[in-house]
Amino acid sequence: MAPTLLFHSNAELLEGPIFDIENKLLYFVSIFDCLVYCYNPTTKEILSVKLESPVSCVFILGDNKVMASSKNGFYEINFKTLENKFAFQLDVEDTVRYNDGIKDAKGRFIIGTMGYPKVMEKAGNVFSYDNGHHKKIIENTTISNGLAFSKNDDVLYFIDTPTNKVAKYLYDINTGDVIFDSYVIEFLGEGSPDGMCMDFEGMLWIAEWGGACVSRWNPANGKKLNELKLPCTNVTSCCFDDKANLYVTTAKSEAENKNYSGGLFYIELN
Repeated sequence: MAPTLLFHSNAELLEGPIFDIENKLLYFVSIFDCLVYCYNPTTKEILSVKLESPVSCVFILGDNKVMASSKNGFYEINFKTLENKFAFQLDVEDTVRYNDGIKDAKGRFIIGTMGYPKVMEKAGNVFSYDNGHHKKIIENTTISNGLAFSKNDDVLYFIDTPTNKVAKYLYDINTGDVIFDSYVIEFLGEGSPDGMCMDFEGMLWIAEWGGACVSRWNPANGKKLNELKLPCTNVTSCCFDDKANLYVTTAKSEAENKNYSGGLFYIELN
C-alpha cells in the first residue's frame, strides 16, 4: 500500500480529485495555476485546461465533460476539444473564492467558499445550486473543505478545517436543506482535516493537512481505524477509483523542500 507518484508539475496546491467511474477518468485541479486536469489511467495521458482565475473543484457532467468552479464563476469544460465556456456565477462576495464541492444524488452542486486572497474567520458559506437557483445551506464557515454524503443520502458530512472536526448534517434530498446534528469526529493530532471521501462500507477517508497521511474513520463512533502515510506533509484530498483504490492530492509546505510535494499519488488498497 505504498503511495506511487503519478504526476508532479511543481504545483503549489493540487486539490479536488474526482473519478468518473463510467468513463474511467480522473479529474483534479491546481488551484493557483488555474488548471483543471484530466488523467487517463489506461493510457497515462494527462490533459489540462487553463481558466482565468483560481479553480477549486470539478463536478462530473459525463462524456469527457466537467463543470469547474473558479473565482470568476463556473465553467463547462470539454476535454475532447479542450474548450471551456462560462456557465454561471453565484451571488458571492468579491473577497471569497470557491473551495471543495460535491454533487448530491439529485444533481445539485454543493460548494463552499473561503476568504481570498486572505483567509478570514467565518467569511465563507456552503451553497446549493440547482437549475439557476442557489441558496446557503451552511453559514459562517472559515475554510470550507471536505464534503461527503452517506450511502442513503440522508446525511451530509462536512469539514470546516479550523474546527478540526467533522460535522454531521441531516440532509433532505428532496429540498436540499440541511439541519446540523452533531460533530462526529475530532482531530487531536498534528494533522487538520481537509478533503474527504467515503468508501463502500460507509467509512470516511480524510486527507490530513500537516499530518502527512490519509486517515480512515468510522463516523458512527468517531474512531480512527487506519492511516496511510504520504511522503509530504500537506495532504489535501482523496477519492476512490473504480477498483476501490485511492487517488490523493498534496500541496507544498514551507517546512520542507521535497520534489514530491504538490503531486498526485495513487495508493493500491486492493
